[in-house]
Amino acid sequence: MANWYDKYLSIYGRPFSEVPQEVIDGTRERLARLQSDKPLASIVVIGYNEETHLQACLWALSEIKCKYPVEIIGVDNDSKDRTAEIYEKSGIPYYTEYQHSCGYARRCGLQHARGKYYFDVDSDTLYPPQYYEVMLEHLMKPSVVAASATWSYFPDEQHSKLGLRMFELSRDLFLWIQHFKRPELSVRGLVFAYEAELGRKEGYRVDIIRGEDGSMAFSLKKYGKIEFVRDHRCKAITGYGTIGTQSLWQSFIDHVRIQLRGISRIFHKTDHYEDSEDNLVKQ
Repeated sequence: MANWYDKYLSIYGRPFSEVPQEVIDGTRERLARLQSDKPLASIVVIGYNEETHLQACLWALSEIKCKYPVEIIGVDNDSKDRTAEIYEKSGIPYYTEYQHSCGYARRCGLQHARGKYYFDVDSDTLYPPQYYEVMLEHLMKPSVVAASATWSYFPDEQHSKLGLRMFELSRDLFLWIQHFKRPELSVRGLVFAYEAELGRKEGYRVDIIRGEDGSMAFSLKKYGKIEFVRDHRCKAITGYGTIGTQSLWQSFIDHVRIQLRGISRIFHKTDHYEDSEDNLVKQ
């Protein structure tokens, strides 16, 4: 049985020089048709040296099914490869952020976004056709200010489908339990969306190396609910950057060890976190 993402994998991980011209042209034409002058949502694709992934991401984005008006914009985080060229040939507006970090890149996108809602998009990730429509319907619920979905990994020779399934089921169950009291800890940037005006009001932290989206969620939760979306139509798919070269089993064990430290936190809300020294940007 074919997966929705199979065709995008035909170019995922390949240099831009190997992408067929018809894929580039088709992506550009479809993205142009999607762009709205009055978007309800801004879909913001950030990338740093993502030449081998960005075209596949944009190809998937060009084929979304969404009844709500959207705009799609890009942020090149001063890449040294052909990332900027891919943005240019896709025809979408894009901006260059010269200060390196996801926080700076997401902040740049937020400053240029025109939609009421802001969608984080990582350029090494593929999003299913109904992702944006379903997420928007959650975001438009009364009292909801942000939403975070779940994500999966590409099955490959090192990671079996069954192993991935078991890993993701246990992970998603934990994130779901955790989100009731600590939603900010269950947010992941590749599947996060929120009200743009509130985001601009709070601002992205750029003094930390990782966790800028969790920090944004922490700032937003005082305005309303952060919805945790468990819907297969919203399950993005990505590479193994967060697992690395570890086996799924070893990654699972490591995550369990980390989460068991102070596990009681998931039953209590907090209005303060201490920054870890190793996560602070050195001045």
